[in-house]
Formats: sequence, C-alpha cells, structure tokens
Amino acid sequence: MERRIIFLDIDGTLTEPGSNDPPKSAVWAVRQAQRKGNYVVLCTGRNYDMLQPLLQYNFDGVIASSGGYIECGRSVIYDCPMTEEQKRAALKVLKDNGVYRTVECLDGSYTDAEFKEFLREHAAEGGNSELLRWREQIEKALNILPMEAYRGQPVYKIVVMSPSREQLVEPQRRLAADFTFCIHDAGDHGFVNGEVVNRKFDKGRAVERVCAHFHIPVCNAVAIGDSMNDREMLETAGLGICMENGSEELKKLADDICPSVQKDGIREAFRKHRFL
Repeated sequence: MERRIIFLDIDGTLTEPGSNDPPKSAVWAVRQAQRKGNYVVLCTGRNYDMLQPLLQYNFDGVIASSGGYIECGRSVIYDCPMTEEQKRAALKVLKDNGVYRTVECLDGSYTDAEFKEFLREHAAEGGNSELLRWREQIEKALNILPMEAYRGQPVYKIVVMSPSREQLVEPQRRLAADFTFCIHDAGDHGFVNGEVVNRKFDKGRAVERVCAHFHIPVCNAVAIGDSMNDREMLETAGLGICMENGSEELKKLADDICPSVQKDGIREAFRKHRFL
C-alpha cells in the first residue's frame, strides 16, 4: 500500500477546542499509522508557541499559523511573517473599527485587554458571560498574554473578534490586497470571530509544501479538520475528512465524515481508511 501523509487540525479535530490533551485513542492511532510507514503532520491555525504541549507526541511535521510557519523534522521549510507595514496597517484599521485583536507570533500570542473588559461590562447580555468564561479558559490553556506585553515580534496571523459583521467591512476592504478574512460562525453570543491571514499562504498551500518536502504526491495526502479555516486543506488533499462535530459547510465539501472528537473520531477515521 502506498505511503500516506495525514494532516490533522488540532482544535475540534485532534483535541477538544482549546485543549492540549488528545484522546488516548488518537495518540494510539497516530503511532500505529506512523509504524505502518505513514507520515502524520499537525496543520493548525495555532501559532508555534501554542503547539508546544503537543510536540511530545512526535509528529513528523507541524504547520502553524494556518501555513505561515512550517517545520518538518528539525528543518524549517517555510517562514512567512507579515511585513512591518502590513502589520501596522492591519492592527490600525481593526482597532479604528472597534474590532478586538489577538496577534500571533512564534513565541506567544497577545490579545486586546479591552475585549474582556467589554464582556465584563455586558456580562448579563445574551451569552456574554459564557463567552467571557470561555475566553479566560482559552487564554490560560494556550498562554495568551495581554497586548501590553507585546514587544513588536514578527506577526504571522491576527485573530479577530468583532461585535458585528458591519465592523469588519472596512477592514476587509482596506486589507483585501494582502489578506484574506476567514470568518467563523457567530454562535449564541452574537460576536463574529475570524482570522486575518496573509494571501501568501493557507493550509492548502502548506499541504503542497509538506508533500513536496517528503516527496509524496498530493493525491496521497489526507486532511482531517472541523472548521472553515480547514477548507483549503481538505480541498487540496486527495482525501478530505470532516469531523461530525464540524462546520456544516465543511461537511458539504468533505469526501467523508468521521465521528466527533468526543467519540474517538481520529481513530475511527484511521481504521476506516486503513491507515493503521
């Protein structure tokens, strides 16, 4: 059987969102797939610092910041932070339009303190109290620091949280030449969250770069994800699989759907498609 290269998203796919602990079934499946001669690579929107707790599982490569930084083994094969001009323009137009920002660097992430202050002031409205608890949990688990600790390090991606879609219209227009906006579902709390990603890379092109490094054709690549920021990854790979707990839009694009992360989805997908 031909060697495969399997690309795994993290949050909502390999782990519960915001968690650093994959199910034992997933760790076992990754080990078995590797023993059979396949490569397994993390492909995530997380920055490199957020990946540290997962590196103990000895993946064959990591794609961080939605494709902006790639390591295979001990080799860095792609490294593309924003230019200083791009960073300044993006941060300014987002702030001017009342959009809350989290900048992702190799060594950490830094978020606007004003967002949590806003949530505290409006905690009784809709799902804001739930969103505040979720944000505090995520920031603690993923070591996200306040923006005041940011010291000008290169930025690979900006995660945004906007009170409305209208407040993103002007940033999208002004930044369209250099960046794509991946917008996620607003959920019950009413906020719109998304990612501002450099047009020079995405998860799909990252799949191509890693396949070229390992000399494996893209048709032998497998991508497993759960949200629309995995779209290019699933469309590029020869086989695209969406988690049952994933986006309904992504399910429509996927070749197959596997059980949720809570129901050992990675292990079941690996068994079904004989990667073990």
